[in-house]
Parts: sequence; C-alpha cells; structure tokens
Amino acid sequence: MAARPPSIWQRFAGWCHRNLPTRESMEQSRMLRPVAHRVLAPALWRFTRRSVPRGVALGMVTGILFPVAQIPFSALLALPVRANIPAAALTTFITNPLTTPPLWVAAYYIGKWSLRLDQALPGDPVSKAAHDAAQSSWMQWLMSDAAPATALGLLIVTVVLSAAGYALSALGWRLWIARKWRHRHIRNHIDEAS
Repeated sequence: MAARPPSIWQRFAGWCHRNLPTRESMEQSRMLRPVAHRVLAPALWRFTRRSVPRGVALGMVTGILFPVAQIPFSALLALPVRANIPAAALTTFITNPLTTPPLWVAAYYIGKWSLRLDQALPGDPVSKAAHDAAQSSWMQWLMSDAAPATALGLLIVTVVLSAAGYALSALGWRLWIARKWRHRHIRNHIDEAS
C-alpha cells in the first residue's frame, strides 16, 4: 500500500522546522553575541499560551513596520515583551514580495480616508505623487500628500492586524488545548472500560 502524501499542515511544519532560527544558530551569530545571554533565555523559546500570541502580534508589527532585518528586530523586541521568538520570527513573513504591494496600497487608501484627503485635496494625489517621485526623488514624495496617508495607514493596518493576530492565536491555542484534553479524557475512559 502506497504511503499518503504529507498534508499541507505537515509540509508547513516541515518548512518551519527547516527555516526558523534555532537557539543553536542564534548562539553562533556574531550580531547577537552581545545580547545572546538575554535572547537565548529559555522562557523566550517555550511555547506557552501567553508568549505565542505576544510573538504573533510582535511579528506582525515588525513585519509591517520594519522593511529590513525583520527577524533580528523581532528577536530583540521579544525581550521586553516576553514574546515567543520563533512565533515572532515566523509571523514576520506576513510581508513578502506578493503581499507588500497590496498592503501598501491598502494602507494608502485607509490613511487617505482617515485624514479625509478626498475633501481637502482635489484630484488624485497618488498619481501626482507617483509622477513626482518618478521624475525627482524620494524626498519629494515624502513631502507630498501620499506619504502622511501611507504612514498613517500603515500604523492603522499594523494595529488592526497585530490585534487580530493576537486574538486568533490565543483562540487557536485555547482550541488546541481543549482538543488535547478531550482526546485525553476519551482515551482515559477507554482505558478504564477495558
């Protein structure tokens, strides 16, 4: 009989096992050597009901707001909030080349709506800002009307997604533990009956 191919969850768990940083790999990192004793504290690497949702929320924040070095930033920021480092590192992958452009466009429109730029500015400031940025420099774009809207939109998106990630991971943790207890209870009843 042929073996069944691995499920999507088994493949995802295998990918996480291969790609997430381990304590050993972080011990050997030259960049982390000054803070290694703090980053490698066992409490930051245990999966608990409080540290995992904190790690997910922190990973969302660093994944969206930090354009580079997201995993090192999430590991360093996990220290004061006592978040799970592997959960924070994995969640930073929410931003990737496929998700970042739609995220930034959504952030612009959310920021534009929040600042009520439609009422204050005639025309389309995005196309004007894109045209100006293409013809001159980033500094001119930062001084345009699109930059404040995008920055505010990114902050709003970050807060909403990190709160949702925290709530969903806490709920997922609770459901997982309830399922384990239910299976243990059923197994104990079966053992008592035999």
